[in-house]
Amino acid sequence: MDGEGIDHAVVHAESEGGESAQALNDALLALLAAHPGRLSGVGAVDLHPLWPTRAARQVAAAAASGLLGISVQPAFFGLDIDDRALYPMYSRAEELGLVVALHTGVTYSRMHPMRHERPELLDQVACDFPELKLVACHAGWPWVTELCAVARRHPTVYLEFGGLAPKYVARAGTGWDALFTMMPNVLRDQVLYGSDWPVMHPHRALAEWRQSGLPEPALQALFSGNAARLFGLKAEAFPGRGGSQ
Repeated sequence: MDGEGIDHAVVHAESEGGESAQALNDALLALLAAHPGRLSGVGAVDLHPLWPTRAARQVAAAAASGLLGISVQPAFFGLDIDDRALYPMYSRAEELGLVVALHTGVTYSRMHPMRHERPELLDQVACDFPELKLVACHAGWPWVTELCAVARRHPTVYLEFGGLAPKYVARAGTGWDALFTMMPNVLRDQVLYGSDWPVMHPHRALAEWRQSGLPEPALQALFSGNAARLFGLKAEAFPGRGGSQ
């Protein structure tokens, strides 16, 4: 982080194959405690098997432990983003002011259909939980224009770029055109930098964003301003090196 000028990072735990959410969250909390002031956390929730009331209790436990949100990938468990069995989890997160991060768009696991993660399903969740802060991880490709429409309808929906090469987001004809066009203007306040390390090293991701042609105000919103607002982070709490979050 220091080498890339990153003052503060939000890191997450996520159960993709049935790992214990409690064990993942305990490890995450230990990491945060080892680096006070440098890291904030987004925790995991058990979706296999999915017990709606247990998921809601785990959201409450995440909030009580100081985590700022939860991260889930329903498609890995055969669930649509708007599956009603997930609604107790969404309701508790909305009530407690926690962020919910969900994978959207293509998944490179050939065992899990992409249809579970279409942005139009996120639109339904945002309609039913209008105060719930939602992060569309990986920004919905190949349904990018659809996700842009969802975000324009719902200011509570944020688009995150983890695991993606920014140089392709900025390249015409790759399917990102609508979003890249909107990033300096109507969606400037709803986009989030992410690395998905070790998939994408921050050194490469940050360099490619800076070479993308986005104006400086859009880069600052992408790198830090939007995340600080979304997660309620105070800029004065970070070491003052002018880097990213």
